Amino acid sequence: MTGTLINTGVIIIGGLCGHFFGKLLQDRHQETLTMACGVGTLFIGISGAMNYMLHNEFFPDGGAMLVVICLALGGLIGEIINIEHGFERFGEWLKQKTGNAKDAGFVNGFVTASLTVCIGAMAIVGAVQDGIAGDWTTLGAKAVLDLIIIMVMTCSLGKGCVFSAIPVFIWEGAITLLAGVIKPLMTDAAMGYLSLVGNVLIFCVGINLIWGKKIRVANLLPAVLLAVAAAFLPISF
Repeated sequence: MTGTLINTGVIIIGGLCGHFFGKLLQDRHQETLTMACGVGTLFIGISGAMNYMLHNEFFPDGGAMLVVICLALGGLIGEIINIEHGFERFGEWLKQKTGNAKDAGFVNGFVTASLTVCIGAMAIVGAVQDGIAGDWTTLGAKAVLDLIIIMVMTCSLGKGCVFSAIPVFIWEGAITLLAGVIKPLMTDAAMGYLSLVGNVLIFCVGINLIWGKKIRVANLLPAVLLAVAAAFLPISF
């Protein structure tokens, strides 16, 4: 669990730094930071997705069909379960329990930051490596990225971003503990599929940062699981 603890602790540090620094910024500064963070998130999503679509042996046709199918079916499953509502309810509970009931942007900051730092292959690969071999270097590298992301997000979206450390701890910790079970499923093809769809979801987070909440990204999360499952089908995407 070393990598998970480091990643969680660094997110908290980044969030606290962003919270205290954000108090020094005017509204227009925070707005510009939000736009910058959104553009950066878009770029991360685009570059990650295009890297797999253009330079990966598992996607002879670019993987566009995989993205469409996984997002459509995953979104339908997510809407039926209403994952986004669960995230928001947990965010509301945290807002009340932490004495931030008057913070109107708390839930949005929590949900947006949580999705940004939880989605992606680094969290899964790093946690599996930590659980199997005690190698936390991948999660350590992710922690550096998360430090910057959460610090900037907290400056612009508020203290709710700090609490993204909770879902990161639960998600990465659970994968670390179950690493022996998950490892056989994480083939090269499965990781390629997961990374492609995961980066598209990160792109969606960027859209919400720039243009306001347009996409219920949490309800698209089942698409990631469907992408892994698709890697074991006897067809090519």
